[in-house]
Formats: sequence, structure tokens, C-alpha cells
Amino acid sequence: MKCADGRPRIADAGARTSAAPPATAAVGIVVIGRNEAERLPRCLDSVSRSGAPVVYVDSGSTDGSPDLARERGAIVLPLDGSCRFTAARARNAGYHRLLRLHPGFEFVQFVDGDCELASGWLERAAKFLASHPRVAAVSGRLRERHPEATIYNRLCAIEWNVPPGESRACGGIVMMRVQALDDADGFDPDLIAGEEPELCIRLRASHWSVHRIDVEMATHDADIRRFSQWWRRSLRSGYAYAEAAFLHGQPPERSGVRESGSIWFWGAILPLLALACAWPTEGLSLLLLLLAYALLLVKTHWAARRSRMPAGDAALYAAACTVAKFPQFLGQLKFHWTRLSGRASGIIEYKSGRGARERLARVRAS
Repeated sequence: MKCADGRPRIADAGARTSAAPPATAAVGIVVIGRNEAERLPRCLDSVSRSGAPVVYVDSGSTDGSPDLARERGAIVLPLDGSCRFTAARARNAGYHRLLRLHPGFEFVQFVDGDCELASGWLERAAKFLASHPRVAAVSGRLRERHPEATIYNRLCAIEWNVPPGESRACGGIVMMRVQALDDADGFDPDLIAGEEPELCIRLRASHWSVHRIDVEMATHDADIRRFSQWWRRSLRSGYAYAEAAFLHGQPPERSGVRESGSIWFWGAILPLLALACAWPTEGLSLLLLLLAYALLLVKTHWAARRSRMPAGDAALYAAACTVAKFPQFLGQLKFHWTRLSGRASGIIEYKSGRGARERLARVRAS
């Protein structure tokens, strides 16, 4: 089922020219969230300093997030729960609402509710887009708030450390040109993961480019404390690679094809082959399997070190990449099962909504 709020309507987008722009016409801000009451106030405070219009889109929170957003002056848009929640749908809905309320803005900054924008980012990003007319989206340096808290947060910090320059994809924290977003007809609201790289593929097809600049952009608070959370996050990435290969696996993009092939080989084919040969080889195949995983770990570690990653981070990254093949394989299976069965998959969350009211009480008491 297609939701009415799924994509910004081009008719509404065209209406921008019929109204006078507000004082903060250059940039509008869309914040999305679901059960982020602990982190949302910090996020909204960071964006409100700019004076730009802010729309907060809530995807069925049970922790009082919409009330917190209203208290901080944001325009609150709760999504209709009759359609499944996705980050893509939320961003489209917020963008569409901005177009209707403030038709004159040129750029839109998307922010997740667990992030805090850096001071000066909006001005620098808008200036970059204004001086590079064929750039559709720009992002900057994203920092993890507490990388020392858990190894999973540390892995996120490693993931965010991407060199500047022209890139093939962006993340969810990004400033985008309204004209380019209109050209691409927004995010695909049916994607439960990987919606940003998929949008970037369509942008490049329309001769737009995507850039990352060497400027502080935001701080992210992953708050991943348990192995089970990391496992679900890895499962979601496997799902996203499978969907990318299904949608854009053909040349020249071949999106997600190499990653999916690696996931299937290391996460299923090789271990199943080793198990099948365990009896006739008297267990030798299992020893060879362990050796193969050790070689994969060493290869990944060596590649990370070549990119100048610190030795400790490279070791952690290599171990995580190796172990992640298994939840990623389950994510691949989940995608293909939902596609073949015709059932729509729900969002894959790694943050729990349990204890939401207690967290809200702590936020308001602080």
C-alpha cells in the first residue's frame, strides 16, 4: 500500500514559486525520530539555533517524543500508523510539509533524532551547495558521541570516519538541494533500509553528484550496549545489500552485488560446504573453514591498516566484518523471503522502546 505521505508531490513542490520566501528561506530542517526522547532535546536544540523552520516527523513513538518536540518549537508531524514506518517515508513527509509551509527554501537538512548538528554546519553546507550547482547533497564529518562506552559504539565511530570528496552515497544526516530532490521524486518510502544510497543512484542517473566535505557536521549517539543490538543492525545492513542488488544490481551500478556475494559465500556457502564434508574428511574441512575465516580477518585488517586506520580499530573492525557475515546473511534471507512471499517487512530496529515513559521522566527532570 502506498501512503499519501510517502513521496513529496511534484505539484506541491512546484508551488514554491508562488509564495514569498521567509527570512530563513535558504534552509529548512527535517528531523525524524522514533522513541528518541533521551536524545531528541539535544538534537532539536542544536537545529533551533539556526532560526530555520524545523519539522519533526514522529514514527509511532511511545516515549513522548512529539510533546518534547512541540515544547521546543518544532512543527510536529506524527505519521499515520496504518502504513509501515520507514525513515524514507518520514523524510519525505517532513520535506513535503516544509514545502507547503515555507515554499521558498532552496536546501533541506535531514537529521536523525539521535544526532546533534555542529555549530556552523548549516551555513557551510549551504554555501558549498550554492557554489556547486550540480551537487545534489553534501555531508561532513560525523562523530560518535561516546565511542569509548562500548565496542559497538566504537565500531560506529569507525564507520563514520569517511574521507572527504565526491562519493557514491550519503547517510541520513545530509543537506540536499530541493531541485535535485524534486528531480528524483524523493526517497523511496518502501525501503526499510539503504534508502540514502538508493536515492543517490537515481540522483547520479540525473547527472547530479554527492559530496562529503572536511567540516564538522554532527555528533551521533548510537547507544549500542548489547551484542543483540549490533546483531540486528548487521542484519539490517544485509537486508539493505540484498535490496540494493535487486533494485540496482544491473550494470553500470551493480549496487550491492559484490557485498551480497561476499555475504552468501562467507555466511552460508562456505560453512555449509565445510559441514557437508566434515564426515568424509574426518573434520579436516572444519579446520580449513576456521583457517579461511582467519585469513579473511587478516585480509580485512591489512586493508584497514593500509587506509591508515589505527591498529586497535583495524583489529576490531576486521573481527566485526568477519562475524557480521552471519547476521547479514539472515538479513539477505529476510529480504528474499518477504519479496517472494509478497509480504511487506517491518522496520528492523536495534534500539528498544522499552522503558520509554521512564526515560521521558528523566529527560524532563534533567
